[in-house]
Amino acid sequence: MIRQADFQGDQAAGRAGGGPVAKRVPGMPQRSAAPPPASDTHTANWRKWFPGLDNGQLTLREVLATLPAAPPAAIPWIVRLFENPRGLLRLHGAVSLADHDKIHVLLGRGLLDQDEAFVLGFTMGCTKEVSRLERWFFKYALSHFYPHPYRIPPRILAAFDLGFEAGMDFGRRELHLAFDGRMLDRPLGELRTELGIDTARLRRFYARERAALPDTPASRRLPVPG
Repeated sequence: MIRQADFQGDQAAGRAGGGPVAKRVPGMPQRSAAPPPASDTHTANWRKWFPGLDNGQLTLREVLATLPAAPPAAIPWIVRLFENPRGLLRLHGAVSLADHDKIHVLLGRGLLDQDEAFVLGFTMGCTKEVSRLERWFFKYALSHFYPHPYRIPPRILAAFDLGFEAGMDFGRRELHLAFDGRMLDRPLGELRTELGIDTARLRRFYARERAALPDTPASRRLPVPG
């Protein structure tokens, strides 16, 4: 789990990476924008890393080996308080950092704030037993109590809500408790099927996420249908 920049930083990075905007010249055909890549796991830049969903033939271990992860010691105490299974105030879906990273891979998500919001929402939703109060409290903590750069801006919590809905809709109950060491060397496609992660339905949720948050770097690379 890495959240090393807030939304404004991610937005700025996306704008800076785009270069100057070309002006339309009358009478000249305009080239359409190249589609985003299906994945990028050959980068050490955590902002750019994302595994996508078109990797069912790869093993979980192979993709995890490319993830530029933060060490557990770098995670603030308040994050561990709510999200770690040993935390004193652990919430539904609290999971170890190693297993949290596995969920990122299985859902095809990168490491930006928006990706993190969806993964957290999906993991909590898969418990199938979260009260409205607990859900509200966690979202409030994410957007107000967590320190920068782990804080998730309120607008980006739309991704959390969609992740929560997806986790309630499909995905194995108590997904965060489903992992064991034998899964590491199994193909992702096989694991997704076993864990109830329907990639076709997941892509439809990602299409809704892109519509809700159309101007973000995370949305532009989401694996949507078509």
